[in-house]
Amino acid sequence: MCMMIVDVEENDDVLVPPTNFSMVEDGIFRSGLPQPSNFGFLETLNLRSIIYLCPEAYPQENMDFVDAHDIKLFQFGIEGKTESSSTSIPNHTITGALKVLIDVRNHPVLIHCKRGKHRTGCLVGCFRKLQTWCLSSVFEEYQRFAGVKWRATDLRFIETFEVMCLRQCLYSIIYQYQGYGSNKRRLLYQEESIQKPKIKSI
Repeated sequence: MCMMIVDVEENDDVLVPPTNFSMVEDGIFRSGLPQPSNFGFLETLNLRSIIYLCPEAYPQENMDFVDAHDIKLFQFGIEGKTESSSTSIPNHTITGALKVLIDVRNHPVLIHCKRGKHRTGCLVGCFRKLQTWCLSSVFEEYQRFAGVKWRATDLRFIETFEVMCLRQCLYSIIYQYQGYGSNKRRLLYQEESIQKPKIKSI
């Protein structure tokens, strides 16, 4: 979990990240719902996209910030729930969000829900499965951000989420190196239907 406060001495501004902010991967970030006091910090990320995981309309102040900085907003409305709730996260919603997440044309991208714990944790957990993380590491990361309010239902969802449903998408992933001072493996999801290539490990 990363909680950064950067003091900018020239104008005495303090850059404050959103609650539960952290880097997931190069070009992928996660957090709770950004407040206006966090906008200065978000500007330093040079975001291209935001993945918003709540069904409620995006707050107007946040919408103004997104519009002013030409940031694409992708909303995947997942209802908030409690441990005892029978409402489950739709698989197709997480699949759609993952397609946006692995497309480097959307990077840098910020994933967030309201508090950056449960819905964000489920999406990141499924992303980790796509990266072939072992479940114990996936669960440890989820619980680190959820804290004492972690939910067994979320862990069951992550465990049972079938990444094979994304294999057709993975056939369209291109591993490419783009340097910003160092070589980085980037993932590109292509919407176009193309013949299945052989995927090589790099």
